This record gives sequence, C-alpha cells and structure tokens, in this order.
Amino acid sequence: MKPNNIITILLLLLIVSCNDTPKKITSSTDYNVYLNADDDEMLQLTIEDYKFWEKKLEKEPSQFPYLIKAAASQSHLFSKTGRIELLIEAENKLIKANKATNYSKSAYLRSLAHNYISQHRFNESLKLLKKAEAIGDNLEVTQKMLFDVHLELGNFELAKSYLDKFSNDNSDFDYLIRLSKWSDHRGNLEAAIKYMEQAKEIAESSNLPATKQWVYTNIADYYGHAGRIKDSYNHYLKALSIDNNDAYAKKGIAWILYSYEKNANEALRILNSITTSYNAPDYYLLKAEIAEFQGDSNLQEEQIKLYKSAVQNEFYGDMYNKYNVLLYAEENIETEKALKIAQTEIKNRPTPQSYDLLAWTYYKYGDATEALDIMEKYVVGKTYEPEVLFHLAQVYKANGKKDEAKNLKKELLESAFELGPLVALKIKNI
Repeated sequence: MKPNNIITILLLLLIVSCNDTPKKITSSTDYNVYLNADDDEMLQLTIEDYKFWEKKLEKEPSQFPYLIKAAASQSHLFSKTGRIELLIEAENKLIKANKATNYSKSAYLRSLAHNYISQHRFNESLKLLKKAEAIGDNLEVTQKMLFDVHLELGNFELAKSYLDKFSNDNSDFDYLIRLSKWSDHRGNLEAAIKYMEQAKEIAESSNLPATKQWVYTNIADYYGHAGRIKDSYNHYLKALSIDNNDAYAKKGIAWILYSYEKNANEALRILNSITTSYNAPDYYLLKAEIAEFQGDSNLQEEQIKLYKSAVQNEFYGDMYNKYNVLLYAEENIETEKALKIAQTEIKNRPTPQSYDLLAWTYYKYGDATEALDIMEKYVVGKTYEPEVLFHLAQVYKANGKKDEAKNLKKELLESAFELGPLVALKIKNI
C-alpha cells in the first residue's frame, strides 16, 4: 500500500470518528433480488422487437419506416446494455431513413437528433431540430427538444425562450420535467424537486412503466442532492421494481452505500454485479474512486486501466470528454492531453462546466493564475454544480482568496454526499 493511501485512510477514519456515524438506511434484502436477476424480461422483449423489424427490413429494405422502428429498438437496447455499437447502428439506420425522405419528416429528424444527444453531439442535434422546427408539424415536441439542446450547449437565454413557448400547464409531464431541469440549473433545488414530484404524480396516474422508471431515478437524484437519502434510496428501489436490471438505479444505491454509509465493499459488490452485463466506461472510474477510498491502489490502478482501454473505442467520440479531462489532469504527463480535450469540449458546448474543466486543468498543472482568470470570466455565478464550486474554492485558495474559498466551504459541506468522501476530506481542508 502506498504511503499517501495510508494517510488518506487515517484522515478518513479521523473524520468518521469526529462525526456521528450516519444512520444505516440500506438493507441488502431490499436489493439482492435485483442483483441476482438473470432473467431480464424487458431486455428479451426489446431483442425480439428488434429481430422482428430486422426481418421486415430483410424482406423490404426500401421501407424506411422499418428503419425507424429497428433504430428505436437498438436505441433501447443501448440503454439496457450500454453497448455503444448499438447506438451507432441506430444512427446509421436513422440517417438512411432521413436521406430516403430528403430530411423532410420532422419525426425522423427528431429521432436522429435524439440519437445525437445520447452521443453528446449537441451541435449536430441542434441543426436537425432547427429543420424540424421549420417544417412545423408537432412543433411543441420539437421545441421541447430545442430547450434540452440549448441548455446542454449553454445557450441559457434561448433555452428559457423555448421553455416559455410551452403550454404552462401543470398537467403536462414534459413541461414539468423541463421546468424542474431549469430550476436545477438556476440552483433552486427545492423548486426542481417540487416540479419533479408533480411529474411523478402524473407518471403514476398514467401508469406507464418506462415513464415511472425514468421519473423515479431522476427524483432519486434530486433527493440525494437535497440530503434526503432515505427518499433517494426508496425511489431507486421503485425503479428497480419496474426494471430489475436498471443499471442507473443500482449505481445510485451503490453510491449511497459508498458516500453515505461508507460501506465500500458492498458498493463494489453492487457495481460488479452491474458490469457483468452493462458496459459503460464511467463505472470503472467509480470503482477506482472507491478503491482509492479503501486504500487499494492495485484495484484503483486496474480500474483506471480498464477505463482508458474502454474509451479507446472511437464510437464513444466526445461522450467521455469530461471524465478524460478530470482523469488526465491528475497525471502530470497527460496535462497537454487534458488541455486539448478541454478545449474540444468548450468548442462542442461552451458551458460554465466546460470552462471549469479547462480552468481545473491549468490549476492542476500549477498555473493557478490562469485558472482563476478563466473561472472569473466564464464560471463564477453561472453554475451551482457542487463539483464546479469545489474546483472554484480550490482555485480561490491557491490564489490567496481565502475569504472567497471559505464562503463556498459551507455550501460544499452540505454537498458532501453528492461529491463523495474523498472530496469531502479535501473540503474540510479549505
């Protein structure tokens, strides 16, 4: 074990001993049945649906509506398995369908735009949605997606203008979830939860399984951010009761075990059960973080290697830029790579979060002055994300702005669960 890992463990033990141990809220009996679930009925149904449309295409390859149906099944399979090849295959089918209709069907344009959103290709998605907006049919559906994309691109005024175009009907599920997202962006977590709870009521009354599953995981995230850990846990379980292989819900429970209950071994057990059938590189990084918390440098290094190997797949494109920057910024020999990726991310989506990545890379490289300049121009007062505020506090401290750093400390301590125990330790030293 490396000396710095020993120091980390001792400091973490000191923190735990100086604070009340959090009340245990999880129970393996609640979720074990989902970890051992071999039969995924929803996955099998999706596979059968995909095979059905593929057979249709084999018989009638010129029928572009079949391309749309097959692509939808592949996109769903991607969400169930994390296999990026499925998303790319869906994209190819959607491109064929749009070419066959000369990019004149707004529904087909929106389908391809949605695929690009999943790939973090937001600018390409925006171009397609503008075409759909010009065509005009089902305009509000297009406008809602335009809100989503403009928010991702950091075009906040434009995003708000589209939000204002919607019917401000509190019985409209799609409107409420976007109003919730906008409230969260503005730093109003209480309002974000309120609107998501209203959306949950609609989802439950409509009794559509996929809609309920989606809203349960999203509101679980918000509850976690608000420190309502028990509510968060219960809603992840609700999502799993609908789909026993919901990887995101399992990951949420693993995070509660790790960050709140400090039960790293159990968190890793859950994550290992997920990655036997679900493929997404960021799970390796989460395992690496938990390994660092445990002081297991061998496991940490192994998981980082697995992550780096996974993201070599060119199909991922820019999907993991954020993770790559944060990882490479920690490695002095990879600073140039981190800077290059951060600049790419700014070009793709010039948001405060993207500029934070650039500033953080300069900070880790030892150029705190440049980091502060970027933060003050593009980040300060423009986002309320705890991770960004933590970076800002560190940059302030490095530039001798101790009061500004301490002003952020209280807020950051309240976000300790969201940030995790390793960052919580660093917050205490601000």
